[in-house]
Amino acid sequence: MSAQLKRSVGLGLLTAYGVGVMVGAGIYVLVGAVAAKAGVWAPVSFLMAGLVAAPTALSYAELSSRYPEAAGEAAFAAEGFGSQLLAVLVGLAIVATGTVSAAAVLRGGAGYLQTIADVPSYVLILGLGLSLTFVALYGVLESLAVAAVFTAIEVVGLGLVVWAGSQAPVVESFVTPEPIVWVGVSAGAVLAFFAFIGFEDIVNMAEEVRSPERTIPRAIFLSLGITTVIYALVTYVTVRVVPLSELAVSERPLALVFHAWRGEGHGATLAAIAVFAALNGVLAQIVMASRVLYGLGRRAKSLDVFRKVHPTRGTPVLATVLIGGCVVAGALTLNVAQLAEVTSAILLTAFCVMNLALIRIKRCAPEAPFVVPMAVPVVGLLLSVGALILYLGVY
Repeated sequence: MSAQLKRSVGLGLLTAYGVGVMVGAGIYVLVGAVAAKAGVWAPVSFLMAGLVAAPTALSYAELSSRYPEAAGEAAFAAEGFGSQLLAVLVGLAIVATGTVSAAAVLRGGAGYLQTIADVPSYVLILGLGLSLTFVALYGVLESLAVAAVFTAIEVVGLGLVVWAGSQAPVVESFVTPEPIVWVGVSAGAVLAFFAFIGFEDIVNMAEEVRSPERTIPRAIFLSLGITTVIYALVTYVTVRVVPLSELAVSERPLALVFHAWRGEGHGATLAAIAVFAALNGVLAQIVMASRVLYGLGRRAKSLDVFRKVHPTRGTPVLATVLIGGCVVAGALTLNVAQLAEVTSAILLTAFCVMNLALIRIKRCAPEAPFVVPMAVPVVGLLLSVGALILYLGVY
């Protein structure tokens, strides 16, 4: 086995990967929760959340142009703080969050699939988890191509939701809306922020991307922009045709859009789309976490075994098998719903560390292939700290 990943990924596939990570199964349940806080102004909450995420995304873009490595956050922490121990801890935290998140999504996807196919959940979890692990092992180009197909299905499905919402009768609460209450809109934005988590996964593909110094920043911008537009449109049509009293308590808010348009009978369609969204999220997290584990191999001798890659497929075999196995085991045995709540807090902490690292790096070395003003990581740090405090206050 060799120790080099294959550089075969271009801007299109990388952007599709980023969109697929962010536009996950969360949008199928999050709209109602945000609408409960912000009312018909929920689309504004999603736009605000995109703006909150933007400074940290820009910080990641500059950091990735400076240090295009797998285990990107670990590399950024090492360069910013000069501590290999902190770098390894940050990397392992990212691996853990990706694995737990994938396990939670895998279990959720199996649940959606059970509404279509009458098969025991453990069979579905094993079958889906092992299949996705095999795809991740087969090759990064193939993995991202499959993820791009899943992303296309997700986007088409959400496009159908937007179209259905544009055809359905408008509800009274949208015609004569209550005055905007910024406290509620801001609270909705805090919830909506977590729908944008995922852009950071892009940087961990750096060693398999062609011209990463230019490609990764562009992919981050494109995926964040596309996702923001999708979320705003979906939320807009949802509050347009679904009464807020129903929307705020529904676990399947987008199904209510189809119900408002044509009545019942579209549950299977949405369930199928949600399954593809879940599969996309699981595959993306397996690919990401295995690359982080691969990258950590250069920073800790105890993790060096994960530096081995397949001689022809160019994928980190041991890292992928371990992550895939942990995802399946977690989905089968752990209370992943509670563990998944911790992932957001860990990621927000990582965002704080990354923005602070960039501030320290820019003071010593202002030049880089891609440069943002110093105000960007400063604002990103403040917003990340604020979101973390609000999140911890909620949970």
